[in-house]
Amino acid sequence: MKNQAGQSRILLLGANGQLGWELRRSLLPLGEVLPLTRGEADLADGEGLLRLLDLQQPTVIVNAAAYTAVDRAESEPEQALRINGEAPGLLARWAAVRGVWLVHYSTDYVFDGRKDGAYVESDPVHPMSVYGRSKRAGEEAILAAAAPAVILRTSWVYAARGQNFARTILRLAAERESLQVVADQWGAPTSAELLADATALILWQLLQQPRNQERAGIYHLSAQGETSWHGYAQYLLAAARDLGWSLRCAPEAVEAIPSTAYPVPAPRPANSRLDCRKVQERFGLYLPPWQLQVRRLLEELRP
Repeated sequence: MKNQAGQSRILLLGANGQLGWELRRSLLPLGEVLPLTRGEADLADGEGLLRLLDLQQPTVIVNAAAYTAVDRAESEPEQALRINGEAPGLLARWAAVRGVWLVHYSTDYVFDGRKDGAYVESDPVHPMSVYGRSKRAGEEAILAAAAPAVILRTSWVYAARGQNFARTILRLAAERESLQVVADQWGAPTSAELLADATALILWQLLQQPRNQERAGIYHLSAQGETSWHGYAQYLLAAARDLGWSLRCAPEAVEAIPSTAYPVPAPRPANSRLDCRKVQERFGLYLPPWQLQVRRLLEELRP
């Protein structure tokens, strides 16, 4: 149902995460936003989630909640699958019965990273990690429900809050004179702010014709351009220096290492490049170069 003013009721799950926090801002012009944190809406509790949906009766569901501990998922596969795989299917089935739009976020980890160029939405998936398999299970469950749903695959997400690569590099660069960063994995750093704003623009268009599902499906959505983790770290430190940050580690002191020199429990795709032409063409989006919002992040965090 809609509220008394006839506006949409947008149920936002994962409202305190780095993406959820930005969505709390970007979705406000679209209607009444009902932001729920993990403590208020536990995706691992299917029955509780259904009761919540029945109680709130949203006209839009935006699921920014997820199990994101990539390495820990290797030892907690059931929990990762419950949150990333089963819960999205439950949301989609509830939405399908009521004709409610669902926006869900997925990941480059559904691919194995062995393709030479950027991945398009129709490329075969082959997740290498528990996390990747759980996220793919969520995609499949949503598609099987035939709900009015948009799945946005993205990569290398960062924000001014939460734990992410950018904040970690800046912290370490303030403590150390040199760093070692993997140089053989490629992708596009994508700000939660960009994802949130793009989501609002997409949803606004979908809500103009709420019963038209022609634009439902999977889309790739990341910033424009590409870099390695090593290149990303060097750019962060160079831009921070230009903005007057006082850091012990200079960009030139970031050593490039292979991923084999930094072993982790969960394998990462070497190629996380996503071709975003489909979302740009269908929704008229402009996706800026990744460097622009990295600089904005630095300006926001500047001491």
